[in-house]
Amino acid sequence: MSRTPLPRPGRPVAVLAVAAGLFGLLAAPPDAPSPRTVPAAAVAENTATVFYWTKTKNWTAHNLHYAPDGGSWTAVPGVAMEPACTDWVKRTVSLGTAAGLQATFNNGSGTWDNNGGRNYALGTGNITVKDGVVAHSDPCAGTTPTPGAEATVYYSAEALGWSTANIHYQPAGGAWTAVPGVGMQAACAGWWKREIDLGTAASLKAAFNNGNGTWDNNGGSDYTIGTGVSTVRNRVVTANAADPCAATPPDTQAPTAPGGVTATADGVSVLLSWDPATDDRGVTKYQVTRTGGSGGSVVTDLGSTVFSDTNLAERTAYTYTVKAVDAAGNVSAASAPATATTGDRPATPATGRPLGTDPRKDPIYFVLTARFNDGDPSNNRGGSQHVKSGNAANDDPMFRGDFKGLIQKLDYVKGLGFSAIWVTPVVLNRSDYDYHGYHGYDFYKVDPRLESAGASYQDLIDAAHAKGMKIYQDVVYNHSSRWGAKGLFVPTVYGVRDSQWSWYYDEKQPGFEYDGLTVDAKTGKSYYNGDLWSTAEPTGNTCVDWGKPTGGKSAEGYTVYNCQWPSPTSGMFPKALYHQCWIGNWEGEDSRSCWLHEDLADFNTENPAVQNYLIGAYDKYIDMGFDGFRVDTAVHIPRTTWNRRFLPAVQERVAQRHGAEAAKNFFVFGEVAAFVNDKWNRGSVNHSAQFYTWKERKEYDADDTKAALEMYDYEQQQGTGNQPTSTNAFLNGNSYHTPDHSRFSGMNVIDMRMHMNFGDAQNAFSNGKDSDDSYNDATYNVVYVDSHDYGPNKSSERYAGGTDAWAENMSLMWTFRGIPTLYYGSEIEFQKGKKIDCGPGCPLATTGRAYFGDHVAGSVTASDFSQVSSASGAVATTLQQPLVRHVQRLNQIRRAIPALQTGQYSTEGVSGGMAFKRRYTSGSTDSFALVTVSGGASFTGIPNGTYTDAVSGDVRTVTAGTLSVAAPGKGNLRVYVLNGPGRIGTAGPYLK
Repeated sequence: MSRTPLPRPGRPVAVLAVAAGLFGLLAAPPDAPSPRTVPAAAVAENTATVFYWTKTKNWTAHNLHYAPDGGSWTAVPGVAMEPACTDWVKRTVSLGTAAGLQATFNNGSGTWDNNGGRNYALGTGNITVKDGVVAHSDPCAGTTPTPGAEATVYYSAEALGWSTANIHYQPAGGAWTAVPGVGMQAACAGWWKREIDLGTAASLKAAFNNGNGTWDNNGGSDYTIGTGVSTVRNRVVTANAADPCAATPPDTQAPTAPGGVTATADGVSVLLSWDPATDDRGVTKYQVTRTGGSGGSVVTDLGSTVFSDTNLAERTAYTYTVKAVDAAGNVSAASAPATATTGDRPATPATGRPLGTDPRKDPIYFVLTARFNDGDPSNNRGGSQHVKSGNAANDDPMFRGDFKGLIQKLDYVKGLGFSAIWVTPVVLNRSDYDYHGYHGYDFYKVDPRLESAGASYQDLIDAAHAKGMKIYQDVVYNHSSRWGAKGLFVPTVYGVRDSQWSWYYDEKQPGFEYDGLTVDAKTGKSYYNGDLWSTAEPTGNTCVDWGKPTGGKSAEGYTVYNCQWPSPTSGMFPKALYHQCWIGNWEGEDSRSCWLHEDLADFNTENPAVQNYLIGAYDKYIDMGFDGFRVDTAVHIPRTTWNRRFLPAVQERVAQRHGAEAAKNFFVFGEVAAFVNDKWNRGSVNHSAQFYTWKERKEYDADDTKAALEMYDYEQQQGTGNQPTSTNAFLNGNSYHTPDHSRFSGMNVIDMRMHMNFGDAQNAFSNGKDSDDSYNDATYNVVYVDSHDYGPNKSSERYAGGTDAWAENMSLMWTFRGIPTLYYGSEIEFQKGKKIDCGPGCPLATTGRAYFGDHVAGSVTASDFSQVSSASGAVATTLQQPLVRHVQRLNQIRRAIPALQTGQYSTEGVSGGMAFKRRYTSGSTDSFALVTVSGGASFTGIPNGTYTDAVSGDVRTVTAGTLSVAAPGKGNLRVYVLNGPGRIGTAGPYLK
């Protein structure tokens, strides 16, 4: 049998190991022993204890490099030997079924003893090697063994999500182990362990890795670890540590009883909330017990501190108590009882249920409901500046569109090919901007200016679902407006109503309650502020310098008084419920804990009372059965609060009301506004969109306010280079792989980086793919060119790049990863170049938020998505516009090719500007597509087979793994599908 050549004695051998900080894989040097492989029979395991004489070598370290007979060699330099007794070191090795081993020895630094090039042939049991002589004995029998230093290393990879862990180490004065080091054993939840014999060394250098190329080397410095028990967690080494896996004393202490339990009835529903209980190790859930009615006692388990109990009996008293439960199952005493009596059942019970399908399949059409289509003029309202703004002269009240108008035009949206509609917030608003919905006042009430008889919000949800279309509700957790939140806190003092301000501050009417719709018969105006002003300072006023002139003047030249307009520093708002500062740094911690604008009262979202208020409100809407949330101003709430409170509450409620599958596909996408072109928002991870797609990676203080600060500081210190990464959006070569969502926070995001760069589609594409490894799964990113806030590059105007550029942008959005989204009217370049928002004092007709209903007037019937069977009037003309036809066919193509909906992508082996390959594989579905937008492309290393272009119908047979595509032209594209369905749809102005 031949054997691998080995180095001659004394010949230098290249240094084998380097610090893990180099992130390199190490290879054996040219003259080092190489492994050999021979099959072995399976019999009982044998061992050998090899003793090696050290006196004549004068080496500082000793390694045994060996191969069991018929087996493979260890990696160079082998395994470290440990002190045995005076002048001897030893190593016990497992031989498996082998009856002996081949061996060489080295000092780890290139000096070898390989028996003159012949290797040592050793047997089993105790074996000595002394100056080339092999014998069978234990030279240390009867002597006191030389003790070696030991290090027990515990490593926490919990925050990294590794499934395996290795320690790559170097005893002080010794050699590094071969990369990737030695495997660590799972010790207990969250911890890996390895015991290391250091010999005469008193410490070691170490780095850790997952065996698949991902390293933790302490930022390039490696870790220094001493003897004894040490722990390494979140880059902190704790010497002489307590064993983290030692059995903990049993938890026998129950949580405190929940306090502050309140119950409020609304029709046949009861909203229950309470203050969090405390526990020495943390509360895991609450048990709510309901008594009353005919059903007996009912117990419900919850993870949050708010519960909406629905579908109860009419005019019935119900009593509730709450208990807290910890992880050990200890149950607190019951809270004090709270009782509420239900009223009458609503005339139209909730009938909604989410469609519950993968949201990536559904392109989104975004409407400002109040500006889209007017189905019921009786609920139109102009606001306090209706005349002053010029809206009255245009016969264009700002609250003009409504749910009835949207229901009437669902077929228009479906005819465009969209299967999801994003509507602006539906809660009762109160401000001069309130038509857009982001100034919520009563979060528990749908704004009546949007509803009509037979066209409630529930009716809209049900009507959309009947057509196979989803509804995504825009929600605001960060702030309220004008200037409190009904049911939580509303100030009662805001200033002086003198002759100058009588036009602005409505006259107070005792007993009146603002509802947004009711008009004062005396003045003919709708009340906006009537219950907020006072002409005399009331008892208990907290506002600083109430009623005194500020020294400033309004735009009209009127005297401005203190407390006439809200301010976080005015003393109007309780600190527990509202933050008390202005934002000074938009990439600083204060951007998450201060007011955005003087008209937006910033909730203290880390306060349980605020959390309960918001969770309870949005539970009510979840029960109506729509399909997801678009989250406004998500970046202005700490990620810990989202991950601890709001996102789990959403999932819990959807699962409770509509089932686990609906919860899995309930789509939450947040606005994390980053108006810069770099991957990380000016280097701040806490203010970057991708950051919000991840769970927390360590534990923080139980108090949410403290936890938010701890998380902010920790993640800022970690920086952009030490954030989690993902391959969920990427193909593995040409292969789709099951994504890993185990570390997903529950919030997807709007792709702000692509949005900012859509002035040019190539820039959007390049910037988008550059960021995708830092999202949990970028295939869920919501992608748009412009919106109700900004155009590309933070432009304040609606996109005006031209029809060809619009077509190119759409072609990219509908084929690249993510969910394509279109702002209402963009299909006809509506209001292109117009300022999106010029404030409440100018006519809306001149802005990007102009009324759209004139363009969809008439009748329209959709027979299917992207298919209009009949249309008449203005809408028929609209449907003939070039971008309308373009988006119709794009939606047809995307809907027919699974890879374009849910596939991962890659640009490996792809040349061309905007070119990529996508694949989705599941069960019997295997969809593989090659895409190029506008320009030519070449695809190499692809599977052989027949590819058909979904746009032109061109058929190509690939036999050598290469397909080249000529440039289709601006706005056009090619989608070659392996074993594809052929041409989809008919040629249009761009897709041909």
